[in-house]
Amino acid sequence: MSPRAASRLEALGFDQVYDYAAGKADWGAAGLTLEGRPGPRAGELARADTPTCLLGERLRAVRSGVGTSGWDTCLVVDPDRVVLGRLGRRALARDDDATVEEAMSAGPRTFRPDVRVGALVGWMRGRSLTSAVVTTSDGRLVGVVRLDEATAHLAAET
Repeated sequence: MSPRAASRLEALGFDQVYDYAAGKADWGAAGLTLEGRPGPRAGELARADTPTCLLGERLRAVRSGVGTSGWDTCLVVDPDRVVLGRLGRRALARDDDATVEEAMSAGPRTFRPDVRVGALVGWMRGRSLTSAVVTTSDGRLVGVVRLDEATAHLAAET
């Protein structure tokens, strides 16, 4: 917010007002174009077609939707697409019909769109993971980077 707006809020009685001016890092974290940083970034390879679900949904309904999507995971989001959790293969294979909230792994590790793909591939390999979630700095889903696709993209660049 601008200094003028912050001052006005203080005059209206708000006592915790901050003047935040987003910088270059926040610009890149939002997936916007940056100059001077070579190599592909996570936001360029993040697939937005990953299945999503809401906390109150039933696992049975989510399982059938994910099964036809070609994915083996579902990201749990709120109505604004803020990432809250993840349903992996084990959660989706459960026999009961729990809610998504009961079955999910909360707070998955996420990356910003400006992370270099090479670094992201190294992180996934080091943890034997096949994908990584990409979000904006305010936690909204951008998509998922798949290890096989990212590796193929890096190989094609060399």
